[in-house]
Amino acid sequence: MTQIRTKTLPRVSPSPVVLTALLLIAALMLSACAERKADRVAFDGVFFRSNASKLDKKRDRFEVSVTPASASIDGAREAGRYEAVRYCIANFGSSEIAWVDGPDAEDGTLTIANDRLLLRGVCDPQ
Repeated sequence: MTQIRTKTLPRVSPSPVVLTALLLIAALMLSACAERKADRVAFDGVFFRSNASKLDKKRDRFEVSVTPASASIDGAREAGRYEAVRYCIANFGSSEIAWVDGPDAEDGTLTIANDRLLLRGVCDPQ
């Protein structure tokens, strides 16, 4: 008969420094999530996903896409305007925009495809 010997490891409790560090890391992670949600702005009661990107490798020319446009056209317009202003301020320090296809266009002339509103403009720092 073969006898199997097992050895138990001593129980080690984590030091207070390690516990404090883990708690701080957890708190920072939670606060980072809360900040992202706090940065979100609702337009016409809807939280839109918007994205601004440069066009033709020129930073001053940009395109903003806003989804879901069907939730509220007026809200999508304002969300697009807001994202465009953020883009121009971040890149040029000015909120001046010369719109090519802007949010103030009439309803029938807006570019909407696949529930996505597209706006185009040029940052115009004075």
